[in-house]
Amino acid sequence: MPEKFGIVGSGAIARGLARVAVDHHDVVLWARSESSAESAAAAVEDAAVVTDLDALAECDVAVEAVTEDERVKSEVLGRLGKVLPERAYLASTTSSLSVRALAEASGRPDRFAALHVFNPVPRMELVELCFPEEATEDTREFFRDLCRRFEKTAVEVPDSAGFVVNRLLFPYLFDAVRLLERGGLDAAAVDTCMKLGAGHPMGPLALLDFVGLDVSAAIGEAIGADVPDRVRKLVAEGKLGRKSGQGFFAYD
Repeated sequence: MPEKFGIVGSGAIARGLARVAVDHHDVVLWARSESSAESAAAAVEDAAVVTDLDALAECDVAVEAVTEDERVKSEVLGRLGKVLPERAYLASTTSSLSVRALAEASGRPDRFAALHVFNPVPRMELVELCFPEEATEDTREFFRDLCRRFEKTAVEVPDSAGFVVNRLLFPYLFDAVRLLERGGLDAAAVDTCMKLGAGHPMGPLALLDFVGLDVSAAIGEAIGADVPDRVRKLVAEGKLGRKSGQGFFAYD
């Protein structure tokens, strides 16, 4: 397994992945700005936090975990593909985009994978693992071993929008929003029904807030789901869920 593990991004997924990886590797985490770097350094002990992508030049593997936008991810992966040593493996935490397109953008599809981890990364056991056709058997086994090292259960999924979890999950979450709009219920009532009646650990509206309403809308668009107007309105108002302090619920 590699000694030096690069992570590109400083959001919840990137930080969660760093907290898992530091138990096994020397972690270098890249943040886009000084303020993001300071925040990430405070959240993740024992990781080197940098703002210069060239600092990942000696990494044996790097995982991109920036915003779920194909243009942004492709640009970052293209830069990474040039910065990393030829031996290095490269992955994206995409949850809804074309793995083939991202692999091509990286310039090294034979050493590429989608590594869809779930938030909060230290607690969630599943990884949806997806490979482009060009990925070598060595690459595939490398990422399977990485998941085992991180004590995650890897399920290999086809390269289709949303993989398995998001493909099934987000239509349900958006239906909960539409029910809220037309049923005269409040958000807490909908969530209580699903927690107590279906045994879900978190209600659908709280889960949307947890994921981020902007991220949820982007995933919905990527998988061809009908994003409710209520979600779009909240995003336009800057009410993105937990990370902004307001969504379907208010947060301190």
